[in-house]
Amino acid sequence: MGDGLVPKEQPSGPSTGPDGRPAHPREGALLSRTVLAAAHVVADPYADVADANTPHGPVAIDWDATLAFRRHLWAHGLGVAEAMDTAQRGMGLDWPTAAELIRRSAAEARTVGGRIACGVGTDQLPMPLPDSGPGALIDIKRAYEEQLALVEEAGAQAVLMASRALAAVARGPEDYLDVYGDLLRQAAEPVVLHWLGPMFDPALAGYWGSRDLDQATATFLELIAAHATKVDGVKISLLDADREIAVRRALPRGVRCYTGDDFHYPELIEGDGHGFSHALLGVFDPLAPLAATAVRALDAGDPAGFRSVLDPTVPLARHLFAAPTRFYKTGVVLLAWLAGHQEHFTMVGGLQSARSLPHLARAYELADGLGLFPDPERAEARMRSLLTVYGVSR
Repeated sequence: MGDGLVPKEQPSGPSTGPDGRPAHPREGALLSRTVLAAAHVVADPYADVADANTPHGPVAIDWDATLAFRRHLWAHGLGVAEAMDTAQRGMGLDWPTAAELIRRSAAEARTVGGRIACGVGTDQLPMPLPDSGPGALIDIKRAYEEQLALVEEAGAQAVLMASRALAAVARGPEDYLDVYGDLLRQAAEPVVLHWLGPMFDPALAGYWGSRDLDQATATFLELIAAHATKVDGVKISLLDADREIAVRRALPRGVRCYTGDDFHYPELIEGDGHGFSHALLGVFDPLAPLAATAVRALDAGDPAGFRSVLDPTVPLARHLFAAPTRFYKTGVVLLAWLAGHQEHFTMVGGLQSARSLPHLARAYELADGLGLFPDPERAEARMRSLLTVYGVSR
């Protein structure tokens, strides 16, 4: 192990509870921005099911640890974005398990008074679709409707996620306007529309009916303008700050922009003279304590204090979300393990192997430099144990 992996001197973190996890007192709600962290799921490495959590095996979740992590996010004043791509939707987490996750997390949110929004997609459909003709759009609508009904019955806000199935069969912008228009008319409460770029999921290239982002943006804004009362906000995950700002300025009054840009979030959340973005970010899964501290500075009218807390986190975010970006979940779960939020580094679908050892070691160094580990000695011991598994002894 190189010298760079030795933890730096830092103040001691919060005390730990009887289960060994950090014990965070509940903080008040954030006021100036709505901030949701897209949360990961904790796999169960001891599930007595053949090949559980392997690349082609069944899903097994440690529900206690998964819900405890959501309580950690709520305790800091953040909302939880549940069953999104951070929870490995489309990358190991199947729809039956996602449905159970939504039910359990929504019930937990009611218990603690936490905000929750849940992903609505079409991932119960087989891919590729057996029928790519006009009937496929009907199947896609029904799949969306099934998930929308479950989320609304659970008492959570719906986030309409991008659909691989729709991207595969849509003939042009009109099919997107048709499918989403029907869903928005049915929604009981305003939803969040999620535009996930192909850097997060290559199967979503050409979403909204065009690979030309200007044309795709025009379709996206046309949909929102036609159904503005049913759209609480939009989450844009394109890693393109200029495009997000342009969309933000074009939104109808009352429709929010939730940044999904894990590269430029400090300046987008701070905003400019024309407005600002709220946040729905996977990177706020590991950064929850710092994100909450930063937004509270904004609440107090201290934008410089906000940036002083959040700007230093960007190198870690850019590292975690480096190409291939869709594997950022591996680093997120590594940091949760090192911080003591779970007792192992195992992921649904075996995704713990999706990043290289040098990538994981650098994530550890950057997180350690930010003081993200409540118990630095435990974090170092766990990182050393991971290196030992790989045969690294120095």
